[in-house]
Amino acid sequence: MSIELTRRIAARVLDRGESKVRIKKDALEDAKKAITADDVRILVKEGKVYAIPEKHNVSLRSKIVRLKKIQGRKRGPGSRRGTAKARMSVDYKKRIRGQRRVLKALKEGKTIDNETFKRFYLLVKGGTFASKGSLISHIKSTGIKLDENAEKELRHK
Repeated sequence: MSIELTRRIAARVLDRGESKVRIKKDALEDAKKAITADDVRILVKEGKVYAIPEKHNVSLRSKIVRLKKIQGRKRGPGSRRGTAKARMSVDYKKRIRGQRRVLKALKEGKTIDNETFKRFYLLVKGGTFASKGSLISHIKSTGIKLDENAEKELRHK
């Protein structure tokens, strides 16, 4: 057949572009005879057909910027995208986990039933409460009684 067919099949086999496939000069006759993908695979295995290595553009500039950011530079208002809340995901996680611990303690202490727990859990998940304190005050405002010692213990959970 033709060398173009071999090159096209080799590109598919090697998962590279046709322009990146190379055929050694001494293997041109074998490449012309190769008709199927299996024939081309054999040529690839023998090293007669190969793909040139991919280039990996390692940007020195990006490395420098990364190091500067680790040092605390380049974090001014001009570099920021997104609100302060969006940029502080760790704060969000910390807050949510604390609120969930409070709810779990209330449920295990039989202060709230399962239905109430689910309702408050979804409110916490939605980001309704700014802190554990606001969650506890909201729970108290719904009519659930909490003694002072239990409330103090919940705030430090």
